Amino acid sequence: MIRPLPPNATIGIVGGGQLGRMSALAAARLGYRCHILTTEPDSPAAQVAAGATLGDYEAPATLRAFAAAVDVITFEFENVSAEGLDLLASLKPVRPSPAILRISQYRIAEKSFLNGVGARTAPWSPVASVAELEAAVARHGLPAILKTTRLGYDGKGQAMLRDAADLAPAFAELSPKPLILEGFVDFAQELSVIVARGADGAVTAFDAVENRHRDHILDLTLAPAQVPDQIAATARSVAIRVAEALELVGLLAVEMFVDSGGRVLVNELAPRPHNSGHWTIDACPVSQFEMHIRAVAGLPLPHATRHSDAVMKNLVGPEETALWPALLAAPGLIPHLYGKTEAREGRKMGHVTRLFPKGALPGPFGIAAALGPAAPASA
Repeated sequence: MIRPLPPNATIGIVGGGQLGRMSALAAARLGYRCHILTTEPDSPAAQVAAGATLGDYEAPATLRAFAAAVDVITFEFENVSAEGLDLLASLKPVRPSPAILRISQYRIAEKSFLNGVGARTAPWSPVASVAELEAAVARHGLPAILKTTRLGYDGKGQAMLRDAADLAPAFAELSPKPLILEGFVDFAQELSVIVARGADGAVTAFDAVENRHRDHILDLTLAPAQVPDQIAATARSVAIRVAEALELVGLLAVEMFVDSGGRVLVNELAPRPHNSGHWTIDACPVSQFEMHIRAVAGLPLPHATRHSDAVMKNLVGPEETALWPALLAAPGLIPHLYGKTEAREGRKMGHVTRLFPKGALPGPFGIAAALGPAAPASA
């Protein structure tokens, strides 16, 4: 039995981004200190934490110094070294485990695991040569998506294949090898479910939400997802099944597609807080970040429930960051800025949330009106 961390214990967070920042704020609310391992001197998470270790995620001396300063360790993004987490796990508890990170970091292992526990995915094949790519296309058809097996995010590390002439150039461009080919899904909606599992095996999942992207970056999240009850229930059930099969201790985001036939297909796993869960800060008694900290700290997990419907709008790049004064003046918008010093193209700088009475999430025109200056053209 894992003993809960006492108040004033220190939680180590690997990664200094906004997910670490919001996790640290949630931890402070529960009486914990956070210590950040980051490569950036002025990272968003370090700005609000009790301490920080600056250094490389794979440097043994840095990892040992970080571990010596904390009581338990978690991480806020997947692109960290699993070998580095192994070293940390030999020194202090790491939650979620490095084994779970390895699965989520490698798409072939991820798809194999998901199919092995009965979760549907798009049809897929590993691809290590142009000949294997041609054979995979013969099996799955075109269009199809060729992806790297590691490190891709926000649309990076992938190529759409529409005809035979695309195969060889796309294979040459993407690395490292092997790659993975995914059959094209005629999807109607993109969903995600955030699920938490505690050290005692208790599991709770937030409502399924609908995600809308722009330029491969999450733009809007609608909570709850505007789907039939059966599809929402299936999505939550799948997320819980995956968390239990992983023996997760921590938080897991399960990204999914709903295809044109109403089937729920899992796309990716993220064993950490997730952009599509930011709405929970304002619409739920316990946010995804508090759930994450509770699980990592060995505390009881309350039921994941919401008191309001919500729309979350990401603020990306300099153009949307420039809206900040207008957003602060707009009635009903709840602003969150991440403390990043440079607003680069494609960089998530903050978000705003708009709440609605439970069961009263409006349609597209109502959402656009409610978001005011933050309203996307596609709302």
